[in-house]
Amino acid sequence: MTKYIFVTGGVTSSLGKGIISASLAKLLQARGYRVTIQKFDPYINIDPGTLNPYEHGECYVTEDGAETDLDLGHYERFLNTPTSKANNITTGRIYQNVINREREGAFLGKTVQVVPHITDEIKRNMRILGESGDYDIVITEIGGTVGDIESLPFVEAVRQFKWEVGSSNALVIHLTLIPFLAAAGELKTKPTQHSVKMLLEYGIQPDILVCRTEHHINMDIRKKIALFCNVNINAVIESMDASTIYDVPLLMLKEQLDKTVLTKLKLSLKNEPNLDTWKDFLGRLKNPTSEVKIGLVGKYVELPDAYKSIIESFIHAGAKNECKVRVQYIPSEHLTVDNAVDKLKGLHGVLVAPGFGERGFEGKIEAIRYVRENNIPFFGICLGMQCAVVEFGRHVLNLKDASSTEMNPDTPNPVIAMMEDQKSVVNKGGTMRLGAYPCDLKKGSKAALAYGTTHISERHRHRYEFNNKYLKDYEAAGLTPSGINPDNNLVEVVELKNHPFFVGAQFHPELKSTVANPHPLFINFVAASLAYARKK
Repeated sequence: MTKYIFVTGGVTSSLGKGIISASLAKLLQARGYRVTIQKFDPYINIDPGTLNPYEHGECYVTEDGAETDLDLGHYERFLNTPTSKANNITTGRIYQNVINREREGAFLGKTVQVVPHITDEIKRNMRILGESGDYDIVITEIGGTVGDIESLPFVEAVRQFKWEVGSSNALVIHLTLIPFLAAAGELKTKPTQHSVKMLLEYGIQPDILVCRTEHHINMDIRKKIALFCNVNINAVIESMDASTIYDVPLLMLKEQLDKTVLTKLKLSLKNEPNLDTWKDFLGRLKNPTSEVKIGLVGKYVELPDAYKSIIESFIHAGAKNECKVRVQYIPSEHLTVDNAVDKLKGLHGVLVAPGFGERGFEGKIEAIRYVRENNIPFFGICLGMQCAVVEFGRHVLNLKDASSTEMNPDTPNPVIAMMEDQKSVVNKGGTMRLGAYPCDLKKGSKAALAYGTTHISERHRHRYEFNNKYLKDYEAAGLTPSGINPDNNLVEVVELKNHPFFVGAQFHPELKSTVANPHPLFINFVAASLAYARKK
């Protein structure tokens, strides 16, 4: 039978439930268990696809085209296994399912209530991955903090679930905070006690407490927490602030979190976890032999979480190149013809980030013009690729008014235009080209050499495409369409001849970069930036 682990949080948000879940999963996977993680988010949006990145960070897209929470990115980067739409459920999705069934008459005229109808739907979703037969252990992260009004149905569903399957088949890990009060010069356990007390009020006794702290927790504090929170002393786990999230699995191994979990679930400890590859990655990450400065040009740079997967991809690719990547955030709306040179000088490479809407569009074009004319390595992702096409159209093909119909619907030269099948769509949610699509790369192209193959599959999230009416003009002028979708002939990759590295990808390569498999385009972009830095 599949075993279930639930991870809840208390005291404050952003304690790192996602990283703890991913780290535990990594340790269990390294012991030979088949593990997956799902995230249940209490907000009422159907999915994060329509949320502003300032609200919720980046929207992570899975292979099957689900727009999900950015924590799923951590799950994939740690476990190196793809997630799906079953791995992220929101309150909105739960209520939508229940209301749709009510409209169809499934409840036979009964009053539809939070208990049992909403909680039953939550439990049904908790079981989907466990019943697939693909996993020994399913970890479910409950978003928000205990005590939030919106997360109450989820907490109640966990209580019922645990009661139904029995204590040896499900356990609850509660993540909490042990703050250090500088004035008193000591760590305080009261916030943790109150958080557990609130969980107990909802009928859940946590099995394990993971305590986030800036200072080591001594044995006296562990005993105090164990006594007041009614857990075994070995179930009080210290989670110290780490210099990198990739340290956390090793910190949890030291705290024997995986052993405690397996013992409570009555599972065999099997062999010791094999973390050789992970340690090798950490060794290279922490001991770089060189450094590069790469500019990230985007419109959401005030919140780095909006580009979480890109930043992590740089960490993976940097470690592969034994090189520290220093990312410099550049707000695209502050870039103009007059200041682009000043704002971008000193950089060894520039990545123009994805995004939607007109704000910062012209700034991205100025950045691309500067790197193209000065032979500085360039990498454009999604809108970044489209900006490269517009910039080339304006300044090389002399199509002065070239643009994307997203920014200027009346442009006489729509070098980027909406896909035909998108023109009739009115609803915004889930209407784009989403998820994995195949792409054929031209032999000998930079992209094909990076991947080491001419057939790839990458994830998408966009509505607008390269306009094939202009294809021959671009190719003749030197911007080569080096990646084409074999099914619909759409341009996926463009690259510039006679340039150290100038690649634009319509897809999102950052979504597939993991610790075990850093993305080849990022590896090559960082390598090109490193070569440029050494020449200077």
